Amino acid sequence: MAVPKRRTSTTRRNKRRTNKGLSVPPLSRDPQTGDYHLSHRVGKDGMYKGEQVIEQKK
Repeated sequence: MAVPKRRTSTTRRNKRRTNKGLSVPPLSRDPQTGDYHLSHRVGKDGMYKGEQVIEQKK
């Protein structure tokens, strides 16, 4: 039976487990434009909660 010769250090163990908790970020759909954006963030058109927060350059 294969048995490890040395104990795995906590640092090495934690390095192996770093990517375990990754997940897809939650996206919200903008009802006016239909675009997806991160929750609680301003959309590409400068709108946030139905208000124009950032003026668009022309």
